[in-house]
Amino acid sequence: MEVTRHHKTLAVATVDVDVAKPRTMGHCAPTEGESSISLDQLPKQLFWETRELYWWNGFWYRPRHLEAALALRSRFRPQDDDVLLASAMKTGSTWLKALCFCILTSKRNERSRENGNIAVSTDREDQSEDPLAANHPAHYVKTLEVQVFTENPPPDLSVIESPRLFHTHLPYSALPESVKASPCKIVYLTRNPKDTLVSLWHFFNHLRTDEEGPFPFERAFEGFCDGVCFFGPFFEHVLEYYRASLAMPEKVLFLKYEDLKRDPRGQVKRLSSFLGRQLEEEEEEVEDIVWRCSLERLKNLEVNRNGVDPWVNMPNSAFFRKGVVGDWKSLFTAEMARRLDEIARTKLEGSGLDLGIDT
Repeated sequence: MEVTRHHKTLAVATVDVDVAKPRTMGHCAPTEGESSISLDQLPKQLFWETRELYWWNGFWYRPRHLEAALALRSRFRPQDDDVLLASAMKTGSTWLKALCFCILTSKRNERSRENGNIAVSTDREDQSEDPLAANHPAHYVKTLEVQVFTENPPPDLSVIESPRLFHTHLPYSALPESVKASPCKIVYLTRNPKDTLVSLWHFFNHLRTDEEGPFPFERAFEGFCDGVCFFGPFFEHVLEYYRASLAMPEKVLFLKYEDLKRDPRGQVKRLSSFLGRQLEEEEEEVEDIVWRCSLERLKNLEVNRNGVDPWVNMPNSAFFRKGVVGDWKSLFTAEMARRLDEIARTKLEGSGLDLGIDT
């Protein structure tokens, strides 16, 4: 893999990086709170031949995401009842945001709030009080390294009423030590790697012009196998959170997209229990949350059919596609499937984690 270097400096933290071994998966956490990082000291690769990614502590980052990650590490102050949702890209993040938002703001178990637009109507014919009908889930559950710590200065998060609900694509090793040491909860969602790649391919093709056309899937496949993607490599990202969930099951909940699809009601109950939310009239309320957050409903809401995400300049509709399990079969050749499955087996060997690579 060819690695190039680039001359640019990011403000926030100084990091010592072993640039001689860009593919090494070990992590050497920097001291939090220092002043700058020089991009010319970091290995660089191109994602889809156009977007620069920089190798820092075992993962690939866009420059703005890396700067935000360092700002997050030095400035974020967790509260004990914070909830942090985490995921690699295109593994069901938007669905998880909607589900956890609805669980934490459930009309029957959430006290009324002064800032309005929180109560959720349980009448399926009435969407006037449903926040998800008014805004994309990312409006309520912001991704820290995309919507929060890219601002200069970052907004004052201390004024947000608890429990605060955030999201991140950052690997576990990049989270602030204060988050790891605090009682706050982390919910991680992952997905079959073949379906993840197909979803990534469709998603990033929205940023290409009609003249460019879709990026060749074969080249996207090669990059994914090499681990070169936003916040990648994929398997290392997944394994970090999986191991954290084994070590601290009371703090980190590890979910699979396929389980949410197979048994959404059971997974909503599991989520609610982990988040400490007892749903009154449980079956009715669980059913309502599953319906409100269903992918079919979300993608057909007016705001998601026509709106635009202002942070990434992507149509809201790009966040909702098929949402099915096994869609990889529409693009993968038999040889591609065999190769990525073999990579998965090698990466996951001995971990005890099953990502359903044979389905």
